[in-house]
Amino acid sequence: MTSTRRSRRWPPGCQQRRVTPEEIRAVVDALPRTPRRQLIRETVADIAGGAEALSEIDFLRLCRRYGLPRPELQHRRKDAAGRARWLDAYWRKWGVHVEVDGSHHMDVRHWAADMARQNDVWASGDRILRFPAWLVRARPDEVAATLHRALTAAGWRPPR
Repeated sequence: MTSTRRSRRWPPGCQQRRVTPEEIRAVVDALPRTPRRQLIRETVADIAGGAEALSEIDFLRLCRRYGLPRPELQHRRKDAAGRARWLDAYWRKWGVHVEVDGSHHMDVRHWAADMARQNDVWASGDRILRFPAWLVRARPDEVAATLHRALTAAGWRPPR
């Protein structure tokens, strides 16, 4: 999802600026018997915290489920040419970035650009991991194990 321009991919109401995450939260709070209330509250919290795509919300849920620290979302950085770039998730303390890629990243033009951006991150000294969005949903144990290994190798110590 790294790009030079970011478009909001919030739920349509938020994306179109017709409603804010705070307004959705207020409605859910006022309706205590709302079906799937907790799921809605978690999703709104993820949106308010910077998640811009469903795959990023899935990724945050995975981090919570497996006891991983919460990353900074939509981390802005400059590439080697000075252009602004955004990375999906970043653990600044450990220098670990994660990109959650949708299927359009398989297109050869996206793929080549993604590799160039990944090389730029690596050349700056940080680590970058890439996961296809389907893997985050279908095999979260595998993704969490890889994240655990990368964060541990970078100095993170899981709470006991």
